[in-house]
Amino acid sequence: MSAISVRLPDSLHTMAREIASEDHISLNQFIASAVAEKISALTTETYLAQRAAKGSVDKFQAALAKVPAVEPEEFDRL
Repeated sequence: MSAISVRLPDSLHTMAREIASEDHISLNQFIASAVAEKISALTTETYLAQRAAKGSVDKFQAALAKVPAVEPEEFDRL
């Protein structure tokens, strides 16, 4: 595990500390979760593009062909 020193504006530090306290977690845990969330948001588009590049229209069409052509249940209708 690595340790870093981060300079935050006082207002941001106060808000982060208050939110962490309300969630009953440490400020360190809150900041680590916030960084993980941001990394996830930034890398999701790349991940999905890589997965899409591996896809096959023919295989997708073959899978759809196996789905029966029936009306959805009443609770499933839009």
